Formats: sequence, structure tokens, C-alpha cells
Amino acid sequence: MRRALVLTDEAARHPFLASLPAHVRVADAAAAKPRWPGLAPGMMRDVAATYCAAFVAVSLFIA
Repeated sequence: MRRALVLTDEAARHPFLASLPAHVRVADAAAAKPRWPGLAPGMMRDVAATYCAAFVAVSLFIA
């Protein structure tokens, strides 16, 4: 079994991620990358639905 001299990656920014092999970190990072920073793919739909519901509620309250 071949082992690297350095067993951790200091650029991983988390102790658990630093202990993972490089091929695992690369595959996981590409699969979980959101389209917009800070928003998961399903969150934009929830934001739009909340905005529409609030708009309708305020419109009905004013009318």
C-alpha cells in the first residue's frame, strides 16, 4: 500500500476534510457545488414561493 508523506491537506479548511484522500475531496466538491454561492438548488424555489405568498398576503390586506 502506497502512502503519501503528508497525510493531511492544509488547504482543505476543515480537519475532517483534510484527512480525506485527494480523489474523494475533488469528486465531492464538484458534486455539491451550488449554482449561486450560498444558495442550494432548491432554495431559490422556496425563496420565490415565499416572496409570492407574502406579496399576495400584503395585497389582500391592503385591498
